[in-house]
Amino acid sequence: MITEVAIPIGLAVIMFAMGLTLTLGDFRRVLERPRAMAVGLLCKMVVLPLLAFSLVSLFGPRPEFAVGLIILAACPGGITANLLTHLAGGATALAVSLTAVTSVVDTLTVPFVVNLALSVFAGQNETVALPIGRVSGGVFMVATLPLLLGMSLNRWRPTLAARVERVARPVATLVFALIVVGAFASQWRVMWENAAEVLPPALLLNAGCMAVAVVLGRLGGLHRRETIAVVLETGLQNGALGIFVAATLLGSQAMMVPSIVYALVMNVTAIAFIFVVRRMTRKDACASV
Repeated sequence: MITEVAIPIGLAVIMFAMGLTLTLGDFRRVLERPRAMAVGLLCKMVVLPLLAFSLVSLFGPRPEFAVGLIILAACPGGITANLLTHLAGGATALAVSLTAVTSVVDTLTVPFVVNLALSVFAGQNETVALPIGRVSGGVFMVATLPLLLGMSLNRWRPTLAARVERVARPVATLVFALIVVGAFASQWRVMWENAAEVLPPALLLNAGCMAVAVVLGRLGGLHRRETIAVVLETGLQNGALGIFVAATLLGSQAMMVPSIVYALVMNVTAIAFIFVVRRMTRKDACASV
């Protein structure tokens, strides 16, 4: 019931709420802020999957967990990334643009990356195939289409969209929490028994991709606010989509475990990152007085 009905509906609600805050102008920022967008997309679309493949190869977890972690790494940014970027004093518009672009592009990239993971780590023993058409269609129906519907409402009925968004954002956040909690409750025994196998690579993936984002942001000459946005967008993944792909499209309960673990880890590290950033900001403000 959770994987077949609740997760797809919940994910659609989350993406619709995100769409209510987006306009075509957010996509135009890809051209207006080419360097920041390039660094952000590099971190999200290249560094994160490559790091996930490397860590899975290093730790060698069971095939289901290996593929599950790759699924999570292939997902776009999470809905909380924009909010946390704002709280951290980052470039919120950049975060929104990165979320929007990756949410659309990942309709094509998620099936490719996941099929590669199945081929590399599951091998001939994997009995579940993942047709690109099926996954692309599934991701489009529960992620891209609701996003576009939200954007359309914001475009043609902005006043109504603003009213709906005030309710939809907290509802979407609650829905995401319920999805994670529900998935956690259904898989707590598997997680507890395999924590030593899943937690280290998930934690290193999260911390590692955020650290790389900081380095690339500085090497790319990004402003501090832009770097903050890129770091949080890279570290906060759409865990609900990862659970959906693993449990609903692939029919594997075990493959969704890494997404659940990562969803818990990423929020802890994001809060810690925000605490450090805000403390540095206050210190800089005091030094300039």
